[in-house]
Amino acid sequence: MRILGLSAFYHDSAAALLVDGEIIAAAQEERFTRKKHDHAFPKNAVDYCLKEAGITVNELDLVVFYDKPMLKFMRLMETYASHAPTGIQSFIKATPLWLKEKLHMGKTIKEELGFDGKVLYTEHHASHAASAFYPSPFDEAAILSLDGVGEWSTTTIGVGEGNRVKLLKEIRFPHSVGLLYSALTYYTGFRVNSGEYKVMGLAPYGEPKFADLIYEHLIDLREDGSFRLNQKYFNYCAGLTMTNRKFHKLFGAPPRKPESRVSQREMDLARSIQVVVEEIMLRTARHAHEITGKDNLVMAGGVALNCVGNGRIHRESPFKNVWVQPAAGDAGGALGAAQLAHYQYCGKPRKANPLDSQKGSYLGPEYKADEIAPFLKKMNAPAERYDDEKELCDRVAELMEQGKVVGWFHGRMEFGPRALGARSIIGDPRNTEMQTTMNLKIKYRESFRPFAPIVLRERVAEWFDHDADSPYMLMVAPVREDKRTKLAPGDAHKKGIELLKVNRSEIPAVTHVDYSARLQTVHDHTNPRLSNLLRAFEARTGCPILINTSFNVRGEPIVCTPEDAYRCFLRTEMDVLVLDDFVLLKDQQAPLEESHDWRKEFALD
Repeated sequence: MRILGLSAFYHDSAAALLVDGEIIAAAQEERFTRKKHDHAFPKNAVDYCLKEAGITVNELDLVVFYDKPMLKFMRLMETYASHAPTGIQSFIKATPLWLKEKLHMGKTIKEELGFDGKVLYTEHHASHAASAFYPSPFDEAAILSLDGVGEWSTTTIGVGEGNRVKLLKEIRFPHSVGLLYSALTYYTGFRVNSGEYKVMGLAPYGEPKFADLIYEHLIDLREDGSFRLNQKYFNYCAGLTMTNRKFHKLFGAPPRKPESRVSQREMDLARSIQVVVEEIMLRTARHAHEITGKDNLVMAGGVALNCVGNGRIHRESPFKNVWVQPAAGDAGGALGAAQLAHYQYCGKPRKANPLDSQKGSYLGPEYKADEIAPFLKKMNAPAERYDDEKELCDRVAELMEQGKVVGWFHGRMEFGPRALGARSIIGDPRNTEMQTTMNLKIKYRESFRPFAPIVLRERVAEWFDHDADSPYMLMVAPVREDKRTKLAPGDAHKKGIELLKVNRSEIPAVTHVDYSARLQTVHDHTNPRLSNLLRAFEARTGCPILINTSFNVRGEPIVCTPEDAYRCFLRTEMDVLVLDDFVLLKDQQAPLEESHDWRKEFALD
């Protein structure tokens, strides 16, 4: 049974392929086209999935789309009608795409793929729920899905048992925790559907000075996590912006202009909305436990990428275990749609894998050393090849101990928005300058953005107040008290961006200003080479942790191919590039010849 799942035409288009229920391949279209958050039909991702499985499109049994376009169109039309004539500009902008592609999804899918078989459609939140439950390590679990909006649902509570997923309760559009967070993302000057990470990273620099204003005017939050948003302050139902003049008047100023200086005010706004959303997430999780009685919780939807909120659910909710789908956003809907068809439409049995069946989310293309060698020869790129993995890891650990920043390219590319050690930039977390260096000289992004630690699973409790798996970098936990350093005189009184320069732990490059860290636990069974690298680094330094960030620069998707990695390596101040078994040093490479200003390509100052 071969089932292809698709998501497309909104943001983060993707494809995922199951063969007899096993996840064979999954990837976002952006990785191939190099257009961040590409929403186009995922033709390249489909081609990759079929190639990985060694089949043609005619050998597919089913193609499944991750939501129901007609229901979504009905919601849009009802919304426009209820706000007419206010939403005419938005209506004019949206309608052509619907008439051209989205209302004819079956025809579009068959024409794009050259497929003449059966096409199914799942509801948006059912796809999210399926993506959370079926790959999880649990036989049964409560399911929580939170995002902007699907067809009508914005938040759902469900339950998974055996091979069945059932949605029990929902909150419907226009009341949405995802859209509330996106409204503040827009208001603080960041891009909706991509800048939410920035707001979460900015929050610890601020104080929740606006939280009471949000509770009093924007949201009516109940004890069970249900809520209603006061639509007088929002413009997303029919307008072209997230907020309106009434919203701006409430907070005392117009939205921050994108790329302008981030002030303490934006930090306080970020902290305020983060506090509110965490409370919504926690109350909803508690209610999910109350109505399902399950010990396990699984999560998906874009809001489930809020790892700070996930950490609070892990620590403070009644659930014993929490598992979050690493591709929690719309890309993961492609996987959930395929799995929903396999288990419920086809009625196939399911046996949970106690290690989860997501395979570390290493589901994308892989390039071996023998494929990379001709590319390096073509580029006339000096490199040293290490056929012995221990020697390779020892050499890379030595370079990181010297303060070098390393581009790490090995194995199958990650599925989802986080780099998990296959397409990563890594370095020494003990280095007090590493966060600033990576942000400003390699990632070319805001200096306040935090970085994540990758740590051996068996050592995580020695460094963090956390003793559970976090393989997908979706849990935030505090650095242990005994790993924190005493603040220097005067540092305790610093506020805002001044906190960035305060050394607060033995691993300052991955310790956020509130002593938190976004954990990735590394396991031998999913990424043995990364585990070996961590052990090699620990043998040299006594520290079983590395700093990890995605292998890309601002405005560009995570690298996919060796060519992508080499180009990114040369365009930045990265010191070392590891392409599978090859180690390249920057000072041995010829400069990249380009006729244009690459900083403009990435929309940089």
